[in-house]
Amino acid sequence: MVGKFTFIGLAVAALGVVSAPAAGGSLGAPDPDPGTASAGPSWSDEFEGRAGLPPNARRWTYDTGATGWGNGELQRYTSSRANSHLDGRGNLVIVARHLQGSGRERGSYTSARLTTSGRFSFRYGRVAVRARLPRGQGLWPAFWMLGTRFPELDWPFCGEIDVMEYLGHQPRISYGYVHGPGSMAEIGVGGENRSDRPLPDGFHVFSARWSPSQVSFSVDGRVFRTVERASYPAGQTWAFDREMFLLLNLAVGGGWPGKPDATTRFPARMKVDWVRVWEAGSQAPVGGDRPEP
Repeated sequence: MVGKFTFIGLAVAALGVVSAPAAGGSLGAPDPDPGTASAGPSWSDEFEGRAGLPPNARRWTYDTGATGWGNGELQRYTSSRANSHLDGRGNLVIVARHLQGSGRERGSYTSARLTTSGRFSFRYGRVAVRARLPRGQGLWPAFWMLGTRFPELDWPFCGEIDVMEYLGHQPRISYGYVHGPGSMAEIGVGGENRSDRPLPDGFHVFSARWSPSQVSFSVDGRVFRTVERASYPAGQTWAFDREMFLLLNLAVGGGWPGKPDATTRFPARMKVDWVRVWEAGSQAPVGGDRPEP
C-alpha cells in the first residue's frame, strides 16, 4: 500500500516462488493450532466502547493527508470521527465519503488510515483481523504491516506484509502479498484467495503467520498461499526480519482499483470486529468469533 502500484494481475505465482493451494479448491490445508485455546493474544483491540467514540489512542494513531500515498489514490485521510469511529456493537467502522457536489479527482473523497506506529510493533507470530468488507468499484480496503524503520528506511527497503488487500469490484477475491527490495517490489510475491461467496456478505478472518523462514496467508482458517524464504526469487531481498507495525485503511481509487464510478455507493464502510496478534512463543488459535451485528 505504500509507494507502489500492486498489479496483481501479473502471474507471480507462475514463477514458482510460493506454495500453491491444495488441489480441489482455492484454499489449502487448515492453519494448524499454534497453541492452547486458553492462551490469549499478546496484543489485541476488540473495539468495545460507546457508539461514536474514536478508536483507542493508546493503540492507534492516524496517517492523514491527500498525497496519493504513492499509488495515485484519491482520498484525503482524516482523523475525524466521520471517517473512523466505534459503532457501540463491538466494531470499528472506517468510512469512505464522497464530498457532496465534487467529482472524482484527488481530495474529493475522505477516509481513514489507522496505524500502530509508535504504539505497538512485533516480530514473528500470527496476526489476524475479523472484518466485513465494502462492495464497489474503486474501493480498496487493506490490513497490512510495515517495518518499524519506515519512513527513515523508505519503501520497499522497510519491508511490507499485506495480510489482506481487496478490491470492491471483485467481491469474491482477496490477496496476501509481501513486498521487499528488488525488481519485483511493486508486484510483490504472494497470491489470491477466491471465496465461494461474496466477502461483503459477512465477516471473515484474514490472517498471516510470520516466521524467519516463511509468511503464510489464510482466510477463515484455511491457508491459500505460503511465501518461502528458501525459494524467494533470485535477486530479491527478504526484508521481513525486523519488527513491523500494523495498518488498517480504506483507500479510494489508485492505479490498481481505478476510480469509483456511478455504481459506487457512498458512504462506504469497512467494519472491523477485532485485530489480534499472537507473538512468537505466545500464539493461540484465531477464534472467538461472535454473532454478526
